[in-house]
Order: sequence, then C-alpha cells, then structure tokens
Amino acid sequence: MRQQLRDRTVLITGGGSGIGRLMALGAAERGARIVIWDLSGEAATSVRDEIRAAGGQAVAQAVDVADRDAVRAAGAQTEPVDVLINNAGVVAGKQLLDATEEAIERTFRVNTLALFWVTRAFLPGMIARGDGTVVTVSSAAGMVGVARQTDYSASKFAAFGFAESLRGELRKHGTGVNSLVVCPYYIDTGMFSGVQTKVGSLLPILRPEYVSRKVLDAVESGTRQLVMPRFVRAVAPARVLPVAAFDWLMDRFGINDTMDHFRGRDEQQPNGRS
Repeated sequence: MRQQLRDRTVLITGGGSGIGRLMALGAAERGARIVIWDLSGEAATSVRDEIRAAGGQAVAQAVDVADRDAVRAAGAQTEPVDVLINNAGVVAGKQLLDATEEAIERTFRVNTLALFWVTRAFLPGMIARGDGTVVTVSSAAGMVGVARQTDYSASKFAAFGFAESLRGELRKHGTGVNSLVVCPYYIDTGMFSGVQTKVGSLLPILRPEYVSRKVLDAVESGTRQLVMPRFVRAVAPARVLPVAAFDWLMDRFGINDTMDHFRGRDEQQPNGRS
C-alpha cells in the first residue's frame, strides 16, 4: 500500500486555499504532478502558478464538487489520477434551529455526497491499474458529536463511514487501492476562525502546515487512518462508558464549548477547506 508521490498524479479538491493549497504545494515538492479542483477558478489558478513557478507540474480546474454532472465532465477531461484527496468542505457553525435548510443541504452536498461523485470518477482507473489511494478528509467531529455542528458532525460521521466501508470493499476484492481517512481536530485556518480549546496540551488547535505534511506522509506510508492529535483516539474506548458518563467526560474536556466564539469566514467558500 506504500505509494511514493514522485511522478504520481495527485488531485486535490478544495485545493485553492487552506490545507488543500498546502497539500498541493507539498506534494509538488515531493515530485508529484498536481491537479487542483476548486469552486474558485481564480484560487485554483493561483496555486497552479505557485507550483509552476517553483518548477513543479500542475493544472487547475474550476469544479463544483457538489454537482455530480460537473464532476463527471471534469473527470473525463482529467488525466488518470493516482492519489485522490477529497478535501473540500464547509461548516456553518449554527445551532440546529438557527441553521437554514439551504445551509444544511449544502453541508451534505459538499462534505458527503461529493465524496461519492469525485471518487466514482477516478476509482475505476485506480482499480484497473491495481494501485492508488483515496484520501477522505473527515474530522474529529466525525468521531464525536459537537454542539453547533449538528450538520457538520453528521456529514463527517458519514465521511468516516464512507472511507471505512470503501476500505473494506477495496480490501475484500484485493484491488491494491488504499482508502485513507483523516480525522483532524480544529485546524488554525479561516474555516474555523474563533474556535477555542479547553485543554490545549492534549487537544491543541492544529497548524495547517503540520496537518498537510502528516497527510502526505500517511499517503506515502500506506496508512489507513490518521487521527490528529493522537488523544482524539480516546473517543473510541470512552464509548464503552454509560452515555451519561461519556457526556460528562466530553463536557469536562470542553468539547461542546469549542464553537462558542466561532466566526468562520465572512463569506464561506463552498468548496474550499481553509
């Protein structure tokens, strides 16, 4: 399952900003050819030009990953992809009764349904070649529900299940293709501007440079699950506790207070994760 990035083609959705941009730059430094998909053609082109200016190879496309027809059309025009990084995501940060129906639907179109459309566009080629990696960027919120994230957490739980089920399918049929799920805690980018953490020593706000590097390292090492920081892994064994005890533990760590001062972007970009 190890897959060196040199001379491989890496496609990153939401690659025009945030950790998507950093992963594009990092993969290019490791010798990969980069395909950048972003809702903003201008942002995608800017990253493409950064990579080319540094001597790398990159192309950019404006693609709405929530539109399955647009994904199908763009996929047909894209060279075979060796590593697909499903990175695009949005967050509204509203309590359930304050969220609009449109915002809830958009969250699932971008964070969940897009995984199906984009992966289906490139997975057949990987299987035919017997090699490749599908990266699904879920979240720590895909492992534990968080206040003011009813839509976001639900969409990321779905993303986690998507990646795990896909891993089972690919392994069962001996395809040689890896499914890697990434579950980071909050990342210090505009997407989660204003969030706070109660226990920074165990649950620090992550630096985007660190996250992007760890994801690329995980691809090259053939890792199947990447959880950051490691303390987030404590969620799984904690679920053996009675529900009341589990909830008390999450409250002690301030999990449901993290979004109290959330601002996010002034204008959310539907297909960028930054």
